[in-house]
Amino acid sequence: QVQLVESGGGLVQAGGSLRLSCAASGRTFSYYAMGWFRQAPGKEREFVAAISWSGGSTYYADSVKGRFTISRANAKNTLQMNSLKPEDTAVYYCAAKGRPYERATTGIDEYDYWGQGTQVTVSS
Repeated sequence: QVQLVESGGGLVQAGGSLRLSCAASGRTFSYYAMGWFRQAPGKEREFVAAISWSGGSTYYADSVKGRFTISRANAKNTLQMNSLKPEDTAVYYCAAKGRPYERATTGIDEYDYWGQGTQVTVSS
């Protein structure tokens, strides 16, 4: 059974940092593009960041560009979040493509595997 498990969420003050991690089990995702999405209360799930299967290409939502950094080491990827703002409060989800060597993209429907999510709360 394929599973993605996020960790690292929590409560932080505005301006602080958190580091989210996503670990996979049941399948190695070393050659799969991966991404992070988030969903705030009452809002739709939205793209945050994505990384290519090689790690050579990264993509960010405009709202987090310059503050968040996605990286990967084989099948595990991390999202370093700096200068956090209250509007970053959401449940953050790790996602992976369904086939190896696919391009990293920003569309929610383009990812086949999802974690359960981890809560990030930024207080003002």
